[in-house]
Amino acid sequence: MIIGYARVSTEDQNLDGQLDALKAAGAERIFADKITGTARSRPELDRLLDQLRQGDVITVTKYDRLARSLRDLLDIVDTIQAHGAGFRSLAEDIDTTTPAGRLVFHVFASIAQFERERISERTKEGLEAARKRGRVGGRPPALSTAQKAEVCRMRDEELRPLPEIAQLFRVSVKTIRRT
Repeated sequence: MIIGYARVSTEDQNLDGQLDALKAAGAERIFADKITGTARSRPELDRLLDQLRQGDVITVTKYDRLARSLRDLLDIVDTIQAHGAGFRSLAEDIDTTTPAGRLVFHVFASIAQFERERISERTKEGLEAARKRGRVGGRPPALSTAQKAEVCRMRDEELRPLPEIAQLFRVSVKTIRRT
């Protein structure tokens, strides 16, 4: 049986394109998650892996829909193969049911991991260069220095509840805790 797996990272993203491509590829069942690829525990992927049978072929539109890191991708494909099933990625034309497909899979997975690491390195280098020029990135602080002092006073001296303080300053309880 051809089993499709689709994933998007956030609730507001749309699965329709992936679902259409998987149906066109002959997927008889499709499992779909709306969760980041870095999360190892994904409810629908876990369900799919639990229901795998010998001869099934797990099909995705792109292999990064299955995993974001090379290690996770290899682990998931190993699990698929341990069930006697295969893995197929439509975009990269990878099919691990053949020796050549397994070779291509490992080469592509290595290249993708390398590219993600290079992007991360370039991002870190860019942020460091900006800091050296005096630019500070990120979100502005939720509370000013004076507000932080007032939060500390209310919390430590008046012993006011954190949710009450958070509501007064229109910030989260987590922000109050970090102050």
